[in-house]
Amino acid sequence: MDGSIKREHVLREIHELLASNGFETSHIYERSCFDLMARRKLLLLLLKVLVNIDGINSLQAHEIRTLAHTFLASPIIIGVRSKTEPLEEDVVYERHGIPAVAPETFRNMVADGEYPEIIADRGGYYVHIDGKTLREVREEYNLSLKDLADLAHVSRKTIYKYENGLARASAETAMILEEILNIRITLSIDIFSVPDRDEIEIKPSGRLADIGFGMIETHKTPFDAVAKEIKFDNTVITNLEKERDSRTLRRMAVPLKDISLVSGSESVFIIDNPRISENIEGIPVIKSWEIGEMESSREFLKVIAERKTCS
Repeated sequence: MDGSIKREHVLREIHELLASNGFETSHIYERSCFDLMARRKLLLLLLKVLVNIDGINSLQAHEIRTLAHTFLASPIIIGVRSKTEPLEEDVVYERHGIPAVAPETFRNMVADGEYPEIIADRGGYYVHIDGKTLREVREEYNLSLKDLADLAHVSRKTIYKYENGLARASAETAMILEEILNIRITLSIDIFSVPDRDEIEIKPSGRLADIGFGMIETHKTPFDAVAKEIKFDNTVITNLEKERDSRTLRRMAVPLKDISLVSGSESVFIIDNPRISENIEGIPVIKSWEIGEMESSREFLKVIAERKTCS
């Protein structure tokens, strides 16, 4: 891929790749912090496609990570290059805490189940070592830590760290070790696994706090906010009262329904206007004052279920 490639072309290819490999995909949302959401069974992906992976800023990345945490999704950046250098195939890069891969790497993962092993980081390329296998094979060859370290031109302490999962290895050192031991010891990197996100906490806030929801208002998504049921962990995407007319609300119902279906979340309009019906294009409507009369998150979700079929 050269520098003339268009982001829209890559996006379209990724969308087609996912659809042809058993994923249920959302519409493409090019003006959102994420471009695409896709699900296959329990795997949920939140994707951002860029030509230059350095084009994502920290605020965008934070919102993507927050949404991924809320939806229990895996956030991934798919990009063509970094600055002026093309992304290498089968290498995982990272931007603002989000893994980034080339389209070919992503295609290998989706279509063939082949995961990369190499991580690009400051100073070079690294791999994760299967420490248990390294120790077992070293002992089978009756090699001490120092023996293997001398053969691989590293320190005894370094081999100890590899075996105990305390350090990554350079790709070159890993290759030397595999040649010495005649066995694969590098681990694949599954960026489809849901990463740890302990740094993101969804606290009770907003109108739904009193009935057991934490809510995060979003700034660049096809919806206004995401609410997370604190006790039972259900997720609700919502558009809030902003003095919108009926025509605007009907238009906004389309992405709400789309993302709700793919993410497995409930969706709802929370508005004040008493003239608005209880359902807009299949999306339930709950008035703000009604929430004040509810006693629990279960009651809120029950009303959503009842109003899905209202005419």
